[in-house]
Amino acid sequence: MDLSSFALLIAAGLIGGACNAVAGGGTFFTFPALLAVGVPPIVANATSAISIWPGHATSLLGYRKELARHAGRLKSSAPAFVIGAVIGAALLAVTGNGVFRQLIPWLLLVATLLFAIGPTLRTWISTNRSGTLPKPVIFLIDLVVAIYGGYFGAGLGILLMAVLTLIGLSDVNEANAVKNALATIVSTFAVAVFIATGIIAWGPGAAVLAGAIVGGYLGARFARWINPKILRGIIIAVGLGLTWFYF
Repeated sequence: MDLSSFALLIAAGLIGGACNAVAGGGTFFTFPALLAVGVPPIVANATSAISIWPGHATSLLGYRKELARHAGRLKSSAPAFVIGAVIGAALLAVTGNGVFRQLIPWLLLVATLLFAIGPTLRTWISTNRSGTLPKPVIFLIDLVVAIYGGYFGAGLGILLMAVLTLIGLSDVNEANAVKNALATIVSTFAVAVFIATGIIAWGPGAAVLAGAIVGGYLGARFARWINPKILRGIIIAVGLGLTWFYF
């Protein structure tokens, strides 16, 4: 890996980590950067996942009280998210690079649209939700979301927030805590499958991870001075631009 590729990956991790700390959407920077330096599509996706995994895990340290209040929800949801993450990651591992390359623009389009309509979707669900969903239905929804998260992952946080709203968790801070915990479950088990199947590019991944750690710290530190709406707009524009490029 030459110096320019190393610098690109560091920069992508830095920007991605900062975006994740403020508004989400870091995958829109880390995944294309890995592709740009020549990492095969499937390996790039798996490497991007392992590079941003620590951000999900460490975010739980600030949500201990909220998580304790929702321990029951996490325990009941964990099986679906573990199974779904393993299924999604295994599907990625057996997908050929040619097939996945054709899926990239569609996956980016779905992730961009999810990111764009996330707040509106959550408000709509909160307004129109009626009654309590049966447990088998909740399990199936959790499973599908986890499969998507294990396979691609971009936009997973939006889907999780929508699901939590659907089941009646309306407090944003509480929902964000549970969302981070569920995202950690998905990313942890997906990463375990990626490592076991040997589809991680450790060198490029380390460069992205280093940038993401610094970016996450800076993003969290300066979040109060960053307008999330402007940042969301930039991320959506990047997502649409990448979708057009890969199409």
